[in-house]
Amino acid sequence: MNIISIQANLGLPKYKQIILSIEKAIEEGKLVKGDRLPSVNKVCLAFSLSRDTVLLGYDELKKRGIIFAIPGKGYYVKSVEISIKQKIFLLFDELNTFKEDLYNSFLKNIGKNVQVDIFFHHFNVKVFKKLVKDSNGNYTKYIIMPTNLNDIVESIKTLPVNDVIILDQTNPDLNFYPAVYQNHQKDIFEGMQKGKSKLNKYTRMILIFPGFREPLGMKKGFEEFCEEYNFKYEIITEFAAREIEVGDLYVIPNDRDLVRVIENARKQNLSLGNDFGIISYNETPLKKIVANGITTISTNFETMGKILADMVLKGNKDQIENKSSLLIRNSL
Repeated sequence: MNIISIQANLGLPKYKQIILSIEKAIEEGKLVKGDRLPSVNKVCLAFSLSRDTVLLGYDELKKRGIIFAIPGKGYYVKSVEISIKQKIFLLFDELNTFKEDLYNSFLKNIGKNVQVDIFFHHFNVKVFKKLVKDSNGNYTKYIIMPTNLNDIVESIKTLPVNDVIILDQTNPDLNFYPAVYQNHQKDIFEGMQKGKSKLNKYTRMILIFPGFREPLGMKKGFEEFCEEYNFKYEIITEFAAREIEVGDLYVIPNDRDLVRVIENARKQNLSLGNDFGIISYNETPLKKIVANGITTISTNFETMGKILADMVLKGNKDQIENKSSLLIRNSL
């Protein structure tokens, strides 16, 4: 048993001594890729340890991608990259400009000794479940963006409960997990409330809400604002070739719909900010200059990425709401 060394009075948990022993053996070339590790039973007998203690050490190395298990045969060295202290499974719904900002901020703040593997479920429940199932047991942290998908909570619950973080959207069924999230219902209500003095000139509020990818809280917050302040409002699932009427204010979560509305307004020779208005959701650099500036309700995605990295590094178990704000431009 010259690979593993355990000292009773070292002041370090014995499972961590197993990890350090194997890391040292790899570093010194005593273990190379493909080598078999001492069996769990042999380690237990040699050092009078419980199986749980040995499995805890081996499982930690497995999550970091350093070793792997073959059922019935044992554990083997998978990688000699022992500098990787955390291996993170990051499951996004899709990649767009603002989520790219979140991702890049997370990578910038997470540090050098962390491997981040990013995956996308594209709002597909089957893909979501398969990615979660295939990743289970192979990572130290699982960062999950569940969006508004149904029937996925049980899939998330199969993951190690202490290793899961919920990102962007959460719900009551996931409240026992740490999270960095947006409160879309409150964000859209408070954003429109902040801009109310400019909204008073409009006769009708129109939310374009397909309802497939968009958080349901947006719809609730929009309805709550319009009803509390007695605005005439309408919720439509698509814009298509709809005629824009003077006095309309469009609230637009999806950037494809934003382009369609602006294109149609030009065909109708309507002036944005005068004849009609737009509030877009989620800030991007282009919205600062498109059509002389598009008003947005948006969280700060770079801040969200930084908070997420801090949560991983410090083991924070809180649920943190990432604040949103209204950025007023010429489209109002």
